[in-house]
Amino acid sequence: MGNGAKAAQKRTRNGDKNPAKQAKSQAKVNEAARSIVCATCKQSFLVTTRAPALEQHAQSRHEKTMAQCFPGVDK
Repeated sequence: MGNGAKAAQKRTRNGDKNPAKQAKSQAKVNEAARSIVCATCKQSFLVTTRAPALEQHAQSRHEKTMAQCFPGVDK
């Protein structure tokens, strides 16, 4: 016979001891990284968003420049 039941019991017993193997969620981290906000529509963008994407948003959505929609963001 196999030892499947014993292995399952051991995993449940040791589950609390090893928090590194538990699932981690990126949702909170991603939400915190959304610090670039459009002044017109209040849409948030990740910190890693580059200037061409922000400029495209400003031109296509609002027909404005990047400086008008995203004050304080450098190119």
